[in-house]
Amino acid sequence: MEVIATTNAPKALGPYSQAVLAGSILFVSGQIAINPETGEMVQSSIEAETQQVLDNIEAILTEARFRFMDVVKTTIFVDDIKNFDAINAVYAKTFKIEPPARSFVQVAALPKGAHVEIEVIARRSLTAAKQFLT
Repeated sequence: MEVIATTNAPKALGPYSQAVLAGSILFVSGQIAINPETGEMVQSSIEAETQQVLDNIEAILTEARFRFMDVVKTTIFVDDIKNFDAINAVYAKTFKIEPPARSFVQVAALPKGAHVEIEVIARRSLTAAKQFLT
């Protein structure tokens, strides 16, 4: 097991890692819309918040030498299911072709007053690994 950490994504808010690599599987902890440069939450709109979450995930994937195309499962936690369509609109721009399996769950509350949190599981294929190295 290898712990993955990058300064290009927010530091963990508690006793957990940004991500853990176990063999060819990467488990990315739930990310919220903290801007890693300022440490402040991005909450100007649900779309901006979702984009910051995806940017944070991308930074962690990149640190681990993965890409969004390696993501096989996502879980989206929201504090209001009414944001389903707005989140989907941003999410769809990231996962355009063959999107991963996904769960979309409403919860009572999220850390730091976040409205959306996303966690991902990615698998590095041999082909993707070779493409990343070239």
